[in-house]
Amino acid sequence: MSGYGSLVEGTDPRLDVQVFAGDDDGADSCRPVLLLHGFASDSQLNWHNSGWVNALLTAGRQVITVDLPGHGASAAPADLDAYRPSRIRADLLQVVQDAGVRPLADADPGSGLDVVGYSLGSRLAWEFGATQPELVHRMVLGGPGSGDPLADFDLDAAREAAAGGAPVADPRTAELLRMAQLVPQNNLAALFRMVEAIKEEPFSPAAAVPGMPLLLVAGERDDLAATAPELAALSGQADMLTLPARTHANAVTSRAFKTAALDFLAG
Repeated sequence: MSGYGSLVEGTDPRLDVQVFAGDDDGADSCRPVLLLHGFASDSQLNWHNSGWVNALLTAGRQVITVDLPGHGASAAPADLDAYRPSRIRADLLQVVQDAGVRPLADADPGSGLDVVGYSLGSRLAWEFGATQPELVHRMVLGGPGSGDPLADFDLDAAREAAAGGAPVADPRTAELLRMAQLVPQNNLAALFRMVEAIKEEPFSPAAAVPGMPLLLVAGERDDLAATAPELAALSGQADMLTLPARTHANAVTSRAFKTAALDFLAG
């Protein structure tokens, strides 16, 4: 097993992409796992610090992490198009192709990939799986919902509050802004550009439904994921797991979440 991360050659240099090798003896027989973090987070916070990368590597899986535009070690372009979900999905397709992911084949257990997303990462995973069924085997979506809190985000009020003005009145916007400001290295201007881009391409889960098996995981106290059963109904082949007493902020650290995900992806 190796925790060494390598950059992916050929991928858009604005994105920080790392590939971590699992058990070398099983590298050709275990499909890789793509990890997609949430809004105002990054791969380090979402996946490394919470133990996900180590758990997957220990299970012998290759891991691909991507910092979304304006997040973590990725660049924060001024161009709004870089933050559009459709552009990000295209970038993700290039990332996995450059990482050597090959189309699913029944006789090849190392073909295709699995995807684990959290929050905004779950929205991106849902759309990626729906548009790339030839690549995606199974997906685990954490903190998912059928709505789009970023499309409903009060951008003007958040910008005013971030500049020292009046507090945000909308409670959901206020909480998302609070979470963004908790991370000192976050680039608020870039995060606001992402919100602006998402408002132009809001989440519409019924427009394209992934056809592969899904595991939907939500904290019992996660209001943002209260509509996860609507996604399960759209899918028709989704299992659901509720994490007692967990919230949107801390569900990703749950050991039960990781254990259930590893078991599900091994299917």
